[in-house]
Amino acid sequence: MSAALIELAGIERVFQLGDSEVHALRSLDLGIAAGEYVAVMGPSGSGKSTLLNLLGLLDRPNAGTYHLEGRDVTTLSPEEQARVRSERIGFVFQSFHLVPRLTAAENVALPMILAGIAPAQRTERVAQALRDYGLENRADHRPDQLSGGQRQRVAIARATIMQPAVILADEPTGNLDRATGEEVMRLLEALNGQGVTLIIVTHDGALGARARRQLLMEDGALQHDSARPEATTRTCARPT
Repeated sequence: MSAALIELAGIERVFQLGDSEVHALRSLDLGIAAGEYVAVMGPSGSGKSTLLNLLGLLDRPNAGTYHLEGRDVTTLSPEEQARVRSERIGFVFQSFHLVPRLTAAENVALPMILAGIAPAQRTERVAQALRDYGLENRADHRPDQLSGGQRQRVAIARATIMQPAVILADEPTGNLDRATGEEVMRLLEALNGQGVTLIIVTHDGALGARARRQLLMEDGALQHDSARPEATTRTCARPT
């Protein structure tokens, strides 16, 4: 069996709030293979956003290891993590996170600028991405001149411009109407169909059901994994 694209072992994430410790992630073991389509679900405060931030190298665990493409990324320096994040991980957020003063084309180009890719290559790849997402007529428009669906398509183009191994999507349809949300999901699922690993965090059961694998988080622990329905997870006691 080939090694997992993502492998988490013994992950703990604890936040200090005043005199209290909040265990956002508890003894988490998880493997995700290349090309999977995974939905992470659970109530507010269950740890799903903390997990997404950790997978995206936006946060570090207090304990445990995270291997991405066979490399222990928890031991990397912040600069090394930033490079891995830039080259191997794409992000799609509910609120788009586009740079307001930049045009659609400039937003899409941003990861390549940060990676030091030559201007001629950037121009060519951005033009292709805008065509792929039906945005060629919006290249010079700023985010406030775009509809919600157009903004999310710009965000997806930006997330995929570096040809990442994995896309992390946090409530990607949360700010969109039903029809536009469906369009965005089709785009993300098409990318998954091309072999990109897709991990979606959602509280929407219907959206989660579209994924081929569902992970249910509760109190920082993985309570259910549809890939291992026979496995029972230990319920961790809350700290007193």
